[in-house]
Amino acid sequence: MTTIRVLFGILAGILLFLYALNNFSREIQESGGAALRSYLARVTSSHAKGFVIGVLGTALVQSSSAVTALAVALVDAGVLSFSASLGILLGANVGTTVTAWLVSFKLTGIGPPFVVLGALLSWTRGRLHILGQPTFYFGLIFLTLDLLSASLQTLRDDPRVAEWLSHANQPLIGASLGLVLTAIIQSSSVTTGLVILLVQQGMLPTESSIPVVIGANIGTTSTGLIAGVRLSTVARATAIANFLFNVVGVLLFLPVLSPFSHWVVNWAGDVASAVAWGHLIFNLSVATLFLLLLPWIERPLAVRLGVADR
Repeated sequence: MTTIRVLFGILAGILLFLYALNNFSREIQESGGAALRSYLARVTSSHAKGFVIGVLGTALVQSSSAVTALAVALVDAGVLSFSASLGILLGANVGTTVTAWLVSFKLTGIGPPFVVLGALLSWTRGRLHILGQPTFYFGLIFLTLDLLSASLQTLRDDPRVAEWLSHANQPLIGASLGLVLTAIIQSSSVTTGLVILLVQQGMLPTESSIPVVIGANIGTTSTGLIAGVRLSTVARATAIANFLFNVVGVLLFLPVLSPFSHWVVNWAGDVASAVAWGHLIFNLSVATLFLLLLPWIERPLAVRLGVADR
């Protein structure tokens, strides 16, 4: 009975974390949505500029899924071209690594002050009022992580949990676990945050955690794929391109994932920062590779996806 209660507590924590992330992202987008769309249209004249915007935008809203879905929607609306969206998609994959760093720094204790500050700002009048909701949900993200960490701690010595998590030490299984979990909860940030908490609790070996967060990169593309289902051909092509970037990246890393994970753990020292470093190095390497290749592969990719004229 105790185990069931703990599992429900963990599930509630994950759902609350997802709720806080989604609402924080929504508040940021609503606060500057029109300006953001206009800015994207003006500054994505090159893949490099689009990449930088993707990194900064995702770091700001704490959701690569939101930025990817926004890019797909803007392509559908004709605000962005297919070509301009590619740099943003690659940048979003790098920007999402910010969540891993925030969690690895053990900043969960900053949650309550931001929740209180956000509530106080929401009750004010004037320009500061608009900052209330985003500040509240930003604090709620870390408050939830703190609660989730406490719930996970009770399962630290459960042999059944240890046995189940031990399967992640195989790179393919670990990557598949990250893919499936992220596709279900629609947020790689939640997966990454949960994995780092498990590592910090000593429940998941650091070398096993890196394949999980890398697999999450594929799972997070499901949001864009779903968003593009009922949109135009060029919007669907944008979502498919994002999926292909991540799949190819994971497949390239998969043969060397074990030695890569081992190297990162030895190099980083701290277990939590090792996960963040592994996440960052993977995404930055894949993004750099495709940015360099885009001048040669963009046209064939567009032809293959049926949007050569966009």
